[in-house]
Order: sequence, then structure tokens, then C-alpha cells
Amino acid sequence: MNLLVPDFADLATVDLAEPVLVGDEPPHLAATDEVRLRRAASAQSPGISAEDLLPAGEALPPVPDTELMRPLMEGRPVLVSDVGVLRGALGMDPETLRLFVPSGAHSSVAVPLYARGLILGCVTVWRSQLPRPFDEADAALLQDVASRAALGVDNARRYTKEHRSALALQRSLLPHSVLNTAAADTAGVYQPAGGGVGVGGDWFDVIPLPSLRVAFVVGDVVGHGLEATAAMARLRTAVQTLADLDLDPGELLTHLDDLVLGFSSEHMAGDSRAEPAVLGATCLYAVYDPVTGQCAAATAGHPPPALLPPGEEASFLGMVPGPPLGVGGMPFEVTEFGVRPGSTLAFFTDGLVERRGGDIEQGMERLRRSLSGAAGATGDAGPDRPLGEISQILCDEVLPHEATDDIALLLARTRALTSDQVAEWELEPDLSLVAHARELVVARLSDWQLEDLSFVTELVASELVTNAIRYAGGPVGLRLIRDRLLVCEVSDPSSTQPRLRRARDTDEGGRGLFLVAQLADRWGSRFTSTGKTIWTEQTIG
Repeated sequence: MNLLVPDFADLATVDLAEPVLVGDEPPHLAATDEVRLRRAASAQSPGISAEDLLPAGEALPPVPDTELMRPLMEGRPVLVSDVGVLRGALGMDPETLRLFVPSGAHSSVAVPLYARGLILGCVTVWRSQLPRPFDEADAALLQDVASRAALGVDNARRYTKEHRSALALQRSLLPHSVLNTAAADTAGVYQPAGGGVGVGGDWFDVIPLPSLRVAFVVGDVVGHGLEATAAMARLRTAVQTLADLDLDPGELLTHLDDLVLGFSSEHMAGDSRAEPAVLGATCLYAVYDPVTGQCAAATAGHPPPALLPPGEEASFLGMVPGPPLGVGGMPFEVTEFGVRPGSTLAFFTDGLVERRGGDIEQGMERLRRSLSGAAGATGDAGPDRPLGEISQILCDEVLPHEATDDIALLLARTRALTSDQVAEWELEPDLSLVAHARELVVARLSDWQLEDLSFVTELVASELVTNAIRYAGGPVGLRLIRDRLLVCEVSDPSSTQPRLRRARDTDEGGRGLFLVAQLADRWGSRFTSTGKTIWTEQTIG
């Protein structure tokens, strides 16, 4: 605009089609279509008064399709040596006309912003103090200037569209921001980087696990743009798949590390059809058990979570950091810690606490103080403030004004099951005790007023306890958990993975696990430090 005013014109405006401002292509205009424009910029000489003209950001009234304006819609300039003719040609009422034509102007030139076959808007210049009216040479000069500016506008439009696409993809790949489970209430926030950097590969996840447990995941892929988002999608899918195998956090990260090494090998092979490589990533994986109140976590180069017990100050957990994903050859140590009911866990990526030229320790201290205040450990907030409000407070207080990296923040407020929701027994490896196990199950379900589930649960417990005693020895653990589901668990000291098979007509055994799978809504097994646990789930009500 400074190139045109005040030496070439007394007043200049730039109006863009509304779809262009959000990154879309402008519509291809038919002869009867109206042009809908929005003012993007304007400039004027010091002595010019243009109070009636619309300011930047305002939408112009629809421009009628007239003989005078049709060349502009077709990509050609419109030269008006007498503004009075223009006023008559537009055919508008005086109030609307003042929004288009400045008072005192005697001539004008309107040139379309034309790039790659698209009319993005127009540049209009006016003369009032400059005595010489515009001529054909002026129109040609303005058209040359506008053609160069149009390429810049179209590049910005395409960048805006790519940014919107990447952000929409990123957000569609994240879980719901608010999730309530038997183990915890959660709220997550994703915020792209500012300063034109855009979306990246940060993500969070909440994965319900068997036996009412829940996994919390937060990770960060190096880079920004669609490639980082695509790499994040691969990692998030891999974590969900590995979590379904019910691995402990350290073992899950080991498998994830091997997977990232495989991604890098694809990239090094130079196969253009291969998906984008994960050139660097960090991840933290934690599993919380509402029955025991214990949480187990492991980190691959990721900052530790903050823990805020009720009525106390927040603190960061002392975890043994593992290497970032893709390094290979190093173990990931698991840290176990107790979590009181009502505690708040904060999982985050480094973009929340890092500032350019600053110390990450200072950022983590700001986060710790802000979390303590926002969640009610200090001040007048109260411990029941919604997690969504706490997330917003943390972002407002901890994030720098112009964040140079995207951030993911996941807050979880833990729950614990009460003693009357859990029943557990330990049985000696004696087959005569299977009948006693059935009696214990039926009696407890009667206490819980779940008699309609007694038959199936009694049969499931009987089959699993019998198999455990017969093939694994003892002691055998039997546990019932009641919440939104009824969970039946049988634990034994064997690390042999149970296999489901279909028994033949001549087989005397081999039908127990098949019956369990048919009767229960879901079933599975997981390894523990002392053996394995087979679990089943049934819907209550």
C-alpha cells in the first residue's frame, strides 16, 4: 500500500473474496452471481478524509453485476475517469454508495488480484487531491503491481489452507478432550505453535484398560506440518495397539522404540512410497489402577508428570528418564508410586515449559506453582474446580506470549474403588477348593444384588480356577470388581499364555476357555511380576 499512496494515488483499498481469507478458493462467478468481498487493507494520504469507507475486516455489501463491473469479474482492469459515471452505474442508495466511493474523488482504477486462474479480490485506487485523472498507462502500471501482489496473496491463501488441514487432521486424531472413566476424570488440551510455525506432532491419549484401569499417554514428534502429524498418527496407533496387549510401561516403550527404528529404516531405504519417518520422538506411558491406587509409568526422553495430592503442593515425580524413541539398545525403567483419590496428575509436552533462551527448570517451576494454585492447593480455588478450567489457567499462566512449539496437556483427577466394590481371595492349589470358590462368588454377588449374573460368573470362576490349579499350581488369586462392569480375575504363578482353541468331539477337555469366551462380554490375560492374570468382563444391568 505504501507503494501506491501518496505518490500514485490519494487512497487505495484491497478487498478480498471472503473464501480467500480462510484459505479456500473463491467461487467461479457466473454472470448472475454477486461478488462478496471483505476489506483487507486501506491507505490514504494525510489530507484525505475517508470516514465513510469501511475499515479493514468489514464485509462490503454485495456488488451488483453491471456493464461497468463485469470486466473486473473477468480479470480485466476498470478505469473510471469520471467518478460521477461510476456512482450512476452502481445504482446504489446514497448510504451504501458512500461505502464504495469516497467523497471528493474524481477518478479511479480497479484492478483484479488475479493468480493461477483465480480472481482473489481487487485493488482500487482513487485520486482527489492529485489533479491528473488516471489513464491507460496508470491502469497498466497498477495491473503489473497487482499481479505480483496477487501471487503473494495466493501463496498466503494456500498456506492458510494447508495450516487448516494440518490442524484439522491433528485435532481429529486426538481423543475427546474430556473423558470420564471409573479410574479418573480427564481433560486434554492441544495448542499449535504461534508465529506461523503451526501444528506439530504433540499428542495425548487416554486408553481404558481391562480391570477398570486406565493408561495415560503423552508424546512429542520432532517437527511441524503434515509430516509430523502423520508420524504422530502412526505412533498413536502403535501405542493403542500395544496397550491392548496389556504390556507394562517399560515393555511397551521398548516395542515402540523398535517400531520407530523400523520407521527410520524405511526412510533410509529411500522408498518414496514409504510413510514419513519419525526422525525423533519422546513418549511417556503411565497405567493407573483404581483398585490398588498405584500408578506405574515409564518415559522415553519425556518430562515427568506432576502430581498434586488433595490439599498439598504439586511436585514432579522422580522418574528414571529413558532415551528418546529411535535410539535403541537402552532399557526403560518403570517407576511405581501411590496416588490418593482426588489427586491431579498433569502430563505435558516440553512446549509448555520451554522458552527460547530460558531454562526448562524455570518453566517447570512455573507449571508447578500454577497447578498448585489452580487446583486448590493454594489460594481460594477449591479442589473441585473443573479440569477444563485448570487446563486453561495453566496455558494462560505458563505458556509464553508467542509459543514457538505446539503443546499437549493432559490432566487426570484420579478415583479409587471402595472396599465394598472389591472382593478377593487366595486359594491353595487343591481342586477340592473349586466348589468353595463358586460359593464365595455366589455369596458376594448376592450381597451386591447381582444375582442375575451369578450363573455366568460362577461358571467362569470355576473354569478359570480349575485351569489355574491344574496347570499352574498355586497360590491362586480370585478377585471380583464391581463398578460399571463386573470383572472377574484369576491369577496364578505361571507365565504361560492361555490359548483359545476349539475342542474336537473326541477330546475330553479343552472347552473351558472356549466357554469363558462365549459367556463373558470380553476376556483376556496379562502378565504380572509374579505370573499372569486372566480377566473377564460382564455388563451390569
